[in-house]
Amino acid sequence: MLDLTYELPKPKVISGAKHDWELVIGMEVHAQVSSNAKLFSGASTQFGAEPNSNVSFVDAAMPGMLPVINEYCVEQAVRTGLGLKADINLWSAFDRKNYFYPDLPQGYQISQLYHPIVGEGEVLVELGDGTARMVRIERIHMEQDAGKSIHDMDPNMSFVDLNRTGVCLMEIVSRPDIRGPEEAAAYIAKLRQIMRYLGTCDGNMQNGNLRADVNVSICLPGAYEKYQETQDFSHLGTRCEIKNMNSMRFIQQAIEVEARRQIAIVEAGGEVEQETRLYDPDKGETRSMRSKEEAHDYRYFPDPDLLPLEIEQDWVDGIAANLPELPDEKKARFIADFGLTDYDASVLTADVESAAYFDEVAKGRNGKLAANWVINELFGRLKKEDHDITDSPVSPAQLGGIIDLISSDAISGKIAKDLFEIVYTEGGDPEQIVEERGMKQVTDTGAIETALDEIIAANPAQVEKAKVNPKLAGWFVGQVMKATGGKANPKAVNELVAKKLG
Repeated sequence: MLDLTYELPKPKVISGAKHDWELVIGMEVHAQVSSNAKLFSGASTQFGAEPNSNVSFVDAAMPGMLPVINEYCVEQAVRTGLGLKADINLWSAFDRKNYFYPDLPQGYQISQLYHPIVGEGEVLVELGDGTARMVRIERIHMEQDAGKSIHDMDPNMSFVDLNRTGVCLMEIVSRPDIRGPEEAAAYIAKLRQIMRYLGTCDGNMQNGNLRADVNVSICLPGAYEKYQETQDFSHLGTRCEIKNMNSMRFIQQAIEVEARRQIAIVEAGGEVEQETRLYDPDKGETRSMRSKEEAHDYRYFPDPDLLPLEIEQDWVDGIAANLPELPDEKKARFIADFGLTDYDASVLTADVESAAYFDEVAKGRNGKLAANWVINELFGRLKKEDHDITDSPVSPAQLGGIIDLISSDAISGKIAKDLFEIVYTEGGDPEQIVEERGMKQVTDTGAIETALDEIIAANPAQVEKAKVNPKLAGWFVGQVMKATGGKANPKAVNELVAKKLG
């Protein structure tokens, strides 16, 4: 059972010349569905292919070509909706969104304006300071992606690559529940995390597989609470949409810049115009792209080539029954089963590969010890070398073997670090390495006592000092460890030193 008690973060406040202002943010996230074929054609979705090589007759809008729905894309949209605890609509329909652009051969985009496949849902967005906000999802609909216009290959001409044309996108529309730039970035990160766990979108922002349109408005303190009570948008300021953001850092910068622009306009007595804007990170400003369109500007109408999409509840239930354990549930399990801190559990569940790695290492072992080795030793080393967990030269079985040797007192923590280095750089079975290289911990108290007696006999002055100041006993511990090549059991050494020095 998930513990959903949390403290709300405070809204971002920006001081203007006359008033303090709060931010209100809603987001439209475009997530490319992970599938081998496009939404209405069998053309490949492979990234990085030769320009215009993944284009079918349907994608190129050749006369007489009709779209045929890709069932797997529908399944992926349903899976995403279930992962976001959203309502699944058993009846949905496709519409044509009409506009002209060179990279849109049809002259329209097939989308779902009036009857989306997924209805209302929610996602818990946790922030690093221990606060969290539940962001409501308004809808998720499927639509075609457009192609790509290229303007920098020739000074006199533009080129068009239609490889992305027709690729299935999920547009995830939130309510205006986000109250600051950091929350916006955390919301995107959480959506990406969930979809990666589900396998419905790889979340690669560099490739354009995850993009966001960010709606920003400002309001005076107290106005947002009135909106929450009444759901009346008149309590909020006019919003502007910042289009096609594909960087967490730039999303945060753009929100701050746009909010300050709106504050300056309102405090000067002007009115913010609802419009679509672009963010220029080099100049640190947003600039107008076009006045904000309404639905009637696109002349939406039901697509005559596609029947309404009807799915069965049994099919949806089958998808739900096979959902993987999602991040929030996995984090709660790690805390409950392994006694991990909230922070450690968050780090380990940040991506699905890291969580699976830890799960395997911790199975049947001390969870806290396993977490310590995975986070501090393995993750630390991988980060230093700019690798991720999928590049790890140490397998879960190898790291588990090192932890088993620690737990059985076969090796000390110090020896374990040396062993980890050997396994990381050379590979091999940890137990076999310890045997072959004579790395086993000395647990024979007789041998340890002999070494300690020799050190005590050779250092009578140090013995007297240690009897006066017990803190100096650590010197003897260090000398014994040195004499035994670091193989002596530290606990046994400490006990013997305390006994010998009284």
